[in-house]
Amino acid sequence: MRKTVGIIGAGAAGICAAKHMLEAGYEVVLYEIGSHVGGMWVYNNDNQLSSAYKTLHINTARDLTAFKDFAFDPAVQPFPDHRDMATYLKAYAERFDIVRRIRFKTQVVDVRPAPGYSADTPRWTIEIEGGATDDFDCAIIASGHLSTPDDVPMLRDGFKGRYLHSHHYKDPADFGGQRICVVGVGNSSCDIASDLCTTADRLVLVGRSTPLIIPKLIFGRPFWEIVKPFYKPWVPAAVRTRAVKFFTWIVHGRMADLGFAPSIKKVHATSNANIVNHIKYRRVIVKQGITGVDGTTLTFTDGTSEDFDTLIAATGYQLDLPFVKPKIAAIKDNSLDLYMRIVPPDWRGLYFLGFFNSDSALNWLVEGQIRWIREIELGRAALPSQQAMRAEIAERKAWVARTFKQSARHGIEVEHIPYFNDLRRTIREAHARAKVAPRDVGIGAERPTAFEPAPLPQAAE
Repeated sequence: MRKTVGIIGAGAAGICAAKHMLEAGYEVVLYEIGSHVGGMWVYNNDNQLSSAYKTLHINTARDLTAFKDFAFDPAVQPFPDHRDMATYLKAYAERFDIVRRIRFKTQVVDVRPAPGYSADTPRWTIEIEGGATDDFDCAIIASGHLSTPDDVPMLRDGFKGRYLHSHHYKDPADFGGQRICVVGVGNSSCDIASDLCTTADRLVLVGRSTPLIIPKLIFGRPFWEIVKPFYKPWVPAAVRTRAVKFFTWIVHGRMADLGFAPSIKKVHATSNANIVNHIKYRRVIVKQGITGVDGTTLTFTDGTSEDFDTLIAATGYQLDLPFVKPKIAAIKDNSLDLYMRIVPPDWRGLYFLGFFNSDSALNWLVEGQIRWIREIELGRAALPSQQAMRAEIAERKAWVARTFKQSARHGIEVEHIPYFNDLRRTIREAHARAKVAPRDVGIGAERPTAFEPAPLPQAAE
């Protein structure tokens, strides 16, 4: 009998997992709470989980974002918007015969070991709303981590004007002529501030540390194309960091000159084409923190106070897995204890896909993850002991603590070059444990350079 896999979520990670597991000969079922392929890239998605707004574009260049075996149509703009992304992901799912395997409008309520589960012969039960269940040889959770807002109580409960988390921001037309405060300096906050500042009566952007705001274009080309030569495994991380900062400085100047508070530790980079100009033109005023909220008045760390009509909090997201019990995978400090950010050490046959923040395209990294998972599932690679997996988890946590500013956002941070190296190393070690000759499984493979519209043969039944 063919082995089976249940996949939760039909966004980019879920359909990538489905494609690769179909190639491995698995019978695949995907569970999608909404009625669309594409997850967060579907604007006003009826699953209510998408954070997409009307003007959203991806932060990574088109050819970097593409899956290895399915390039974008070259007519698509260099930085696709949410419409382009939704169209691309739907086309990917159709090309690899995934759509008919998706159970749309189906909410998963529990993922648990099936009766008779053992580490040697794992089985997993997926229960959906209404009580129906299916059992699988393995389960992959690809439901994403950008759907449950992490509100700051002082802001949410204290501000008496219009308050919303950036998750609920959709259209800049709703905010013309207002006095607006946007909290945060990540990708969403800088996009939203850029959207609103030209029609707002006043716009203040609050950031507690100095961001690294990477330009989208340099010398007329996507930033990634310029720094790509430095993203090789043999290039020291310090050299890579210096190169990124140098090219950022050429376009944007010194980050410290924008008015943000200095930051000692590294922060997750922000990619934005417009916010620096808006700050320089004083369309956006930078403040370094909020110390008090009184009605519609905000008091800032510099001692000034201002009244606002609207407060938009781009304060990040909470990991939220209501269908996974803590005994399976407990959320601690907005993070999951997963070996290689994939495997819960105490369980076999259960995998988490795409639960990270990265300095590169999600599609590229989840493709590496699912190629790693596939080797384990096909029996060509064996996981280490629980003790060894926990040691690796602790080491990764310590690296994050040493390297990045302490915040909920950085708890699941990875940098793609060392992470790909780790995936390749650990799968070689897993091959050795399984007494299988090491093989290149394509982790971190280069992105496609040509568009191939012809459909491939359907996966084997």
